[in-house]
Amino acid sequence: MTASRSITVSVGLLIGLALTASLATIAVPRAAGCDAVGNVRFICDQAGPEDLFPVPGGEWVLSSGMAASGAAIRVINVRDRTTTVLFPNAGAKSRPDTKIYSTCPGPIDTSEKDKFRAHGLYLRAGSGGVHKLFVVHHGTRESIEVFDLDARSRPPALTWIGCAVAPDPIGLNSVVGLPDGGFVTTNFTPRGVDPAVRAKMMAGENLGEVWEWHTATGWKIVPGSEAAGPNGLEISKDGKTLYIGGWGSQTVIRLSRGAAQVKRDSVPAGFRVDNLRWAPNGLLLAAGQGGAPPSQTSHIGLFNPATMKFEEVVRHPYNDAFGLGTVAIQVGKEYWLGSVRGDRIAIFPAPGRQSN
Repeated sequence: MTASRSITVSVGLLIGLALTASLATIAVPRAAGCDAVGNVRFICDQAGPEDLFPVPGGEWVLSSGMAASGAAIRVINVRDRTTTVLFPNAGAKSRPDTKIYSTCPGPIDTSEKDKFRAHGLYLRAGSGGVHKLFVVHHGTRESIEVFDLDARSRPPALTWIGCAVAPDPIGLNSVVGLPDGGFVTTNFTPRGVDPAVRAKMMAGENLGEVWEWHTATGWKIVPGSEAAGPNGLEISKDGKTLYIGGWGSQTVIRLSRGAAQVKRDSVPAGFRVDNLRWAPNGLLLAAGQGGAPPSQTSHIGLFNPATMKFEEVVRHPYNDAFGLGTVAIQVGKEYWLGSVRGDRIAIFPAPGRQSN
């Protein structure tokens, strides 16, 4: 699209923030107040809301937490924009599913405290208002944690049911849940790599891949999934296609799943693609980061999985209120943009035309 089609919001003083692949230790800076800046509004009381996921029914949105303090799984009331911590909290419940998650050593250690990080989220819709929440967890273990989310409660309530601990040195990032309780997840880059290896990934070298886990088979690499910083992840309704955010390659990747012959293609995005989320119109929302210090930007783009066309719809300069956008979802006529740093979610008006 032309530059005139992008929504560009220029507010405040631009600040430099180096793009890194490992951001779990960034503290939570808070700009003064939570007032709107221009046409950008905010939802505060977050702690590094790296990922967002809407709860079926349209009343609630889940947010993750990657800040060095106060990280948690939160839920936001769409109507009044209030936020509630769901986990960890004193009233947390557990009901282990030892059949599906038989190798899980038990619930998350309550002594984790500030070590706890909730990274990627995925909510698999269930019946009767009870859904399955898959969470990428960093802390005393690197794992996918699984919860039942009861949306009949106000606010919704979480019950921990199991986990799958990642083999070393997988560094988990995003996850999608599967019907049998298994999941697909991205290894963005192995844990413990030195900065030189990370620089290679940012230059486009394949250093990560996508993994799939099931009770019977355990952890296995998805064929053809090797990529430069595979980050965000989504899946088609029929489960036969994966969509991967290529952070290092600045692309959206389309990859077959379970096919006899691997099919893979990609489209350039023009920025480092972080998370992917389905929009109501059947397109994929891609969020990520672009530019270079001191002129870095957060981006939202629309990807059409049928035509492989990509269109940028929001470009927002880093400033003292918000920066480092990582995930975008559509809520009504708004785009909600999360970030791995800070205490807030930014809200942008969604463009009138939302198809390509």
